[in-house]
Amino acid sequence: MALNHSQLNSAQFDIKFIFRALSSRNYRLFFSGQIISLVGTWMQQLAMSWLVYRLTGSSLLLGVTAFLGQIPTLFLTPFAGVISDRYNRHHILIMAQSLEMLQTLIVSILVLTHTIQIWHILVLSFFLGMVVSFEIPIRHAFIIQMIENKDDLGNAIALNSSMFNAARLIGPSIGGIVISLIGEGACFVLNTLSYLAVIFSLLVMRITPKVNGVSKNHIWDDLKEGFIYAFRFIPIRYILLLSGLVSFMTAPSQVLMPVFAKEVFHGGPKTLGFLLSMPAVGALIASIYLAGRKSVLGLVKMIGVASVFFGIGIAFFSLSTILWFSMMILGLVGFAVMVQMAASNTILQTIVDEDKRGRIMSLYTVSFLGMAPLGSLFAGGLANKIGAPYALLLCGVLCFLGAVIFLKNLPRLREKIRPVYIEKGILPPIR
Repeated sequence: MALNHSQLNSAQFDIKFIFRALSSRNYRLFFSGQIISLVGTWMQQLAMSWLVYRLTGSSLLLGVTAFLGQIPTLFLTPFAGVISDRYNRHHILIMAQSLEMLQTLIVSILVLTHTIQIWHILVLSFFLGMVVSFEIPIRHAFIIQMIENKDDLGNAIALNSSMFNAARLIGPSIGGIVISLIGEGACFVLNTLSYLAVIFSLLVMRITPKVNGVSKNHIWDDLKEGFIYAFRFIPIRYILLLSGLVSFMTAPSQVLMPVFAKEVFHGGPKTLGFLLSMPAVGALIASIYLAGRKSVLGLVKMIGVASVFFGIGIAFFSLSTILWFSMMILGLVGFAVMVQMAASNTILQTIVDEDKRGRIMSLYTVSFLGMAPLGSLFAGGLANKIGAPYALLLCGVLCFLGAVIFLKNLPRLREKIRPVYIEKGILPPIR
């Protein structure tokens, strides 16, 4: 069915729509607390990667550290989805954020007392990964409970992405400077303090509890139901598979960045901070653009097109030895990744049945985070064999091919999504 002119206009960017989800008190509290916490998180991520490389000089251990921090997502997150659909998401989030703060507090103490060893880092990274594997999908599913106008859901998701990438832009830049002036320990301390902001924001929210109650099914039955629902509905299946591929290919660019900073561009922590910040510049622009869109129309195609550009960008970055050009490429890569991720999240949350929202968000989390540890391990091992540039080049080529397959199946996806859009009033009924 062709869209008329007014429908097309409804999907265009309008600056006045960018911050509309902030009219909801609970979401406004969450937004203000979370952005402070995320700045600290990105500072810690930079400090952790630099600390591991300084202690070991091993790109393989960079991959192993990231792998251990992310692998729990692959196995535990699907169960988090079942829990999200059964229990109080608000209370679980408070508990998870508190445990994350405990983890970074322990790291801070070990670094400041100069007793930190690589095995400490590996164990604590695994612990944090277990907590995050529950926290992230539940947080995604909790968004709809924080907003008063459900039509603002897509805007809230895009603002989440804006918040994430603003912190991603600020955090590594500050972290690189802090490491150069004081050391890694200061970054971990600041991250510990930053958790207080988001925990406070969650505590003062006024949330109406869910009324659906606890499922009487066995947890395995609910888990199986979520998987069947996701993979029988073609649009959800294709979006999850492409997100998993992009995540697998994104992880190497993060894990191997210290190698590029030191070996390719002959820099230090400041160079690493700028390289990690540049994707956030593009991603922030992308998320602001998505926040200003008035409709979800056109987002499915954007998922595939953005993935194509991501693959091309990673390939170009892998071959470049010029710092300023590589930073520009990383900005474009960040734009493409954010469009792919935020558009995927929005489409999934738009078309999913409400009673399965937590489980689908958990599978989405598996696709964009659970695949990352495999990509990290793959990147570290492959870079040791053929070098970091060629490892990234291969990732770019594979992602490009996956995106082309997605775009080839675009008509089938639109055909399945159209009835859902008509039912939800996003498209008018067919006359």
